[in-house]
Amino acid sequence: MNTFIYPGSFDPVTNGHLDIIERAAKICDKLIVAVLINHSKNPLFSIEERVNLLKKVVKDSANIEIECFSGLLVDFVKEKNANVIIKGLRAVSDFEYELQMALLNKNQAPDIETLFMMSSINYSFLSSSMVKELARHGGDISGLVPECIEKDIIDKFKLK
Repeated sequence: MNTFIYPGSFDPVTNGHLDIIERAAKICDKLIVAVLINHSKNPLFSIEERVNLLKKVVKDSANIEIECFSGLLVDFVKEKNANVIIKGLRAVSDFEYELQMALLNKNQAPDIETLFMMSSINYSFLSSSMVKELARHGGDISGLVPECIEKDIIDKFKLK
């Protein structure tokens, strides 16, 4: 079985993420969307909320699983018997960072490949940070995030 891992914080998942998820799922047997538990960041959504939002978004996709992890990505990839890491790229600035990470991962685990996928031109500007900023100030996030989670994101700021 050809298993790919698409890691990220997904705080929250955007249509840019979903675009990469859907495209990656077409070229593998199983795609694991791996939500990173990063203790050095202060996410808006808890790990459980991020996992649940992603599950809601991909609920009709048979070959996509949502999991969370902490620690080294290559260890998680090995644990899941995966062979490819998927990374989405929006701009040259993403490439520089992701190239360094891919080379570091290759150094740690030579048998694991990193596959870069360019974002759709429709989402090349989009980030979770921008979505949060818009939602925080009452901006329109429709078309930027999956419709099924728009209310969840807006409601999160009503609670703050």
